[in-house]
Amino acid sequence: MKGKFSAFLALFLSLAFLASCDNNPEQRPAPVRGVAAPAYGDSLVDGTIGEPSNLIPILAADSASHSVAGLIYNGLLKYDKDLALVGDLAKSWEVSNDGLTITFHLRKDVKWHDGREFTSRDVLYTYRVTIDPKTPTAYAEDFKQVKKAEAPDPYTFRVLYEKPFAPALPSWSMSILPAHLLEGTDITKSPLSRAPVGTGPYRLKDWVAGQKVVLESFHDYYEGRPYIDRYVYRIIPDSSTMYMELKSGGLDMMSLTPVQYQRQTGTPEFKERFNKFRYPASAYTYLGYNLRHPLFKDKRVRQALTLAINKEEIIHGVLLGMGQIAHGPYKPGTWAYSAKVRDFAYDPAKARELLAEAGWKQRNSAGILAKDGRTFRFTILTNQGNAERLKTAQIIQQRLKDVGIEVKIRVVEWASFLSQFIDPGNFEAVILGWSITPDPDLFDVWHSSKTGPKELNFIGFKNSEVDRLIEKGRGTFDVEVRKKCYYRIQEILAEEQPYTFLYVPDALPVVSSRFHGIEPAPAGISYNFIEWYVPKAAQVYKD
Repeated sequence: MKGKFSAFLALFLSLAFLASCDNNPEQRPAPVRGVAAPAYGDSLVDGTIGEPSNLIPILAADSASHSVAGLIYNGLLKYDKDLALVGDLAKSWEVSNDGLTITFHLRKDVKWHDGREFTSRDVLYTYRVTIDPKTPTAYAEDFKQVKKAEAPDPYTFRVLYEKPFAPALPSWSMSILPAHLLEGTDITKSPLSRAPVGTGPYRLKDWVAGQKVVLESFHDYYEGRPYIDRYVYRIIPDSSTMYMELKSGGLDMMSLTPVQYQRQTGTPEFKERFNKFRYPASAYTYLGYNLRHPLFKDKRVRQALTLAINKEEIIHGVLLGMGQIAHGPYKPGTWAYSAKVRDFAYDPAKARELLAEAGWKQRNSAGILAKDGRTFRFTILTNQGNAERLKTAQIIQQRLKDVGIEVKIRVVEWASFLSQFIDPGNFEAVILGWSITPDPDLFDVWHSSKTGPKELNFIGFKNSEVDRLIEKGRGTFDVEVRKKCYYRIQEILAEEQPYTFLYVPDALPVVSSRFHGIEPAPAGISYNFIEWYVPKAAQVYKD
């Protein structure tokens, strides 16, 4: 045990050593022979189906908000292109020999977008407001593990943990908020939710509700002025409309659907105008059941639903083979993923058998299963603008009909989807997706303490063994112990089926070929966006 702890701590400290090497803010890639020189200017117009709900990151749980906020704010740490932790607002850090104390040394060259200097006061405020019971955030739990936080001087921030906490370092990639604008106020009523002030490479210029969010480059950014002057998010809730905008020149970037990638982007003209990318996404799509609903309380019913769904059919029919089956909450090939987990393969006969065991034996005149005078019917909700989720729902609808279950499908605009259905728990089943973080901790999504309003375990899953294993896994630095915890959690989730885990899709971004500096890596393509550029001669937006 001691040896394993030492090995993990050595890795822990080696990351700290690597992070202590400062980046030169003025250093830019040298021009490559035969490639146009980097130049400042132009705009990138990106298509998104969802509008941000709140640009104070700790108050937002949706991907649209975090996508925009990711360019506005920084954390103390960040992930590099290889998904290794490196310094961001912290130029270096040290971890004590017992792993319980982390001392961050902050950069002295960082300014907020309003010109104020960034200091440890901002970090201490962000920590305190995150753990404040009055703050409605889904992200407090990691920071509740801190026994003591202090800012001994303007450029030092120190945290002490009472016991080992494996996600300690990754947790400090959280967005740091401006104390001088928020301290002493009610954060839930702050104008910063619509007019954020960060330290990041871009700052908010304009937000037209339902249409676009416009960011402009922050010339005093500590890593240097980004080459691209503006980043524009155009809100287009339909992927087909978005693709038409891309082809007509109204967009520079979007995520393609599999059909668009495979069948609509192969012409010489398209290949000349755009560059396509494909890599396994760090995400999975699932059918989640509201476990508070009477229909889904019996695990035999949930198992039967999974048995009745042909995941291979979805992979080939919806993703056109560009993805893989999901068997749990981890990406295949990562260290926490268990390839031996027992899952339920497509078997409609077994599904009917389990449904009968659970009391669903009778059928009405339409052939729908009935029990105690109630027919087995429910509605799957999914969000507008995601063609894959809608097609997935349609395939599931047909397969469940084959075993005597009637399914209706309802597609809802993203903001309403969150506020009217997810947050109040007003749903029966949903098709959604989760991003998979580099650290395998599952607390926020699967722990029974996270089932409250606006928290991420919104299906209401509660399992005492899973709670214990999550706590054990995050409470040790021993990777082998953590791995055993996560392997066992996957076994339990496979047995309980609170979700039908559907697929891990391939990411399919497309970017206008006028943008240079894109270097695909394990982190995707956007990790180095401030290095993207458009040669002067190719720039489209001049003002």
